[in-house]
Amino acid sequence: MTETLAQNPAELVPYGGVEADAAWFDEVRRLASERDAVLLAHNYQVPEVQEVADHVGDSLALSRIAAESAASTIVFCGVHFMAETAKILSPGKRVLIPDARAGCSLAESITAEQLRAWKAEHPGAVVVSYVNTTAEVKAETDICCTSSNAVEVVRSIPAETDVLFCPDQFLGAHVKRETGRENLYVWAGECHVHAGINGQELAQRAAANPDADLYIHPECGCATSALYLAGDGAVPSEQVKILSTGDMVKQARQSSAEEVLVATEVGMLHQLRKAAPEIDFQAVNDRASCRYMKMITPAALLRALREGVDEVHVDAGVAESARESVRRMVSIGQPGGGE
Repeated sequence: MTETLAQNPAELVPYGGVEADAAWFDEVRRLASERDAVLLAHNYQVPEVQEVADHVGDSLALSRIAAESAASTIVFCGVHFMAETAKILSPGKRVLIPDARAGCSLAESITAEQLRAWKAEHPGAVVVSYVNTTAEVKAETDICCTSSNAVEVVRSIPAETDVLFCPDQFLGAHVKRETGRENLYVWAGECHVHAGINGQELAQRAAANPDADLYIHPECGCATSALYLAGDGAVPSEQVKILSTGDMVKQARQSSAEEVLVATEVGMLHQLRKAAPEIDFQAVNDRASCRYMKMITPAALLRALREGVDEVHVDAGVAESARESVRRMVSIGQPGGGE
């Protein structure tokens, strides 16, 4: 596990001193070829890193692409739990993260020890964990889920069986609302970036842009407010779309909207604008930038390829248990977007 969040975020100084110019791009691609590496970049990465990568997307989709790749090395430009998931699904491959300090407030909002204690309070309950969790938590989980298939996963569990849903309280609230399930218990975790995109802010932006579609990530603190705006008639219901990052790109490609307000981490705007350049995409909160995602700088990526650091390791027993929770999710249905 990473110790990133035990530190003061203000003390985390990203690797710098490298300009992401054409020479940098060529050197990164040369080294990737030399190292037999596939470069993966999450949608929240800086645009330069997204552009140099072989594949860009959500974390689970990228991990599945990596598992199918012939490359012997995976360089995962994202946060630590994402690189762990890639290692879980590709145990025989070398996995590097360009900066091991890149943690995740959501993944670290529940530990395996806390989950074991919670399970002890609810014997017989089925544990459903969002893929945005550590390997140790996945190993204590019955079924993983993504933001796009969480409702489907929970509906697959017998109605009389208690469900423990972790770690995201906003996604959990969305699942509870959609399923109407009273015996679903939700852990009080959150992504600090998504939690900071609030309902008042969304309402103000929507009022100022009445013709805009709303793309809302279910981890956001404003997700309930978005549905309230639709139900109250303040925003036409067809304009409000609760979407994972992967599904936002799919929706953008088929949309006829001229303007879209996006409630998620601001790095997502780069892929949306590439997918549908004719649409005016605007962030609901342009300060919603994840400092940990932005630890993966051009300098950090170059360092990882040149020096072979930082390698990600997952205990074999933990990885096998975690892999089973992911397999169960996939057996229920294609998970679509990873977050």
